[in-house]
Amino acid sequence: MRVVIVGGTSGIGLATAELLAGEGHEVIVTGRSAERVEAALKRLGDRASGEALDARDVEATRAFFAGLGVVDHVVVTVSGRGQAAGPLRTLTREKLTSAVQDKLVPQLLTAQAALDTLSPEGSLTFVSAASARSSAPGVSGLAAVNGALESVVPGLAVELAPIRVNAVSPGVIDTGWWTGPNEEGKAGVLATAAQGSPTGRVGRPQDVASAIAFVVGNSFVTGTVLTVDGGWRLKA
Repeated sequence: MRVVIVGGTSGIGLATAELLAGEGHEVIVTGRSAERVEAALKRLGDRASGEALDARDVEATRAFFAGLGVVDHVVVTVSGRGQAAGPLRTLTREKLTSAVQDKLVPQLLTAQAALDTLSPEGSLTFVSAASARSSAPGVSGLAAVNGALESVVPGLAVELAPIRVNAVSPGVIDTGWWTGPNEEGKAGVLATAAQGSPTGRVGRPQDVASAIAFVVGNSFVTGTVLTVDGGWRLKA
C-alpha cells in the first residue's frame, strides 16, 4: 500500500511514517523544508521517499499529487503553532486568521488536491486536536479551528464514499509543537498536563501513530473522530 503523509517529517507525522514503513508499506512524506525531508528519509529507509512542500501553497500541493500516480491513503498532519491559544480577551483577528490559514485551510485543500489520485478503496485521515471538545480555559481559539476540522468528517465520509474519511484527535503529545522560549518552559507545561491525565503521562507521537495506522488500515471505519488523549478530556 502507498501512503502519503503530508507533514510527515517530524512529530506525529514522522512517527506514523516510521510505523507504516516498518510494516512494509511504501511511504511518501512531505515537509516544509528540503533539510527536514532529507533527515526524515535517512530515518525511514528504503520504503520511503519525500518532497519539500508547503501545504499552504495550493498550486504546489495540486502539482505534487498530480505527479504521484495512484495512492492508497493520505494522512494530513499539517498544524499551526498554537497562535490561537490563550484567553478570549487576548485573541486577535490576526491570531485567529493565522490559525485557520495554517491548519484548517491547508488540511481541507490538501484533501481536495489528493482526490484524483486516491484509490476508491483508500482513505483520507485528518489530524485535529482534542481541544475541539475540551472545556479547559484558554483553548477556545484552538477549539474553533479543530472543531471545524472535525465537523467535516461525517459529511465528507458520505460525500466521498467509498473513500473513507476519518480524523485522529490527539491530546497533549510530547512534540515540537509545545516548544516555547526554552526547554524548561516546555517541560513545565507537559508536567502539568501529565498530572491532569488519568494515565499519569502525556502522549508520545507513537501513541497517535498507532491510532492513525488503525483508521488507515481498517476498511470498515469511516466518518469517525478517534480521540487519543489519555483521558485528558475527562478532567480538563
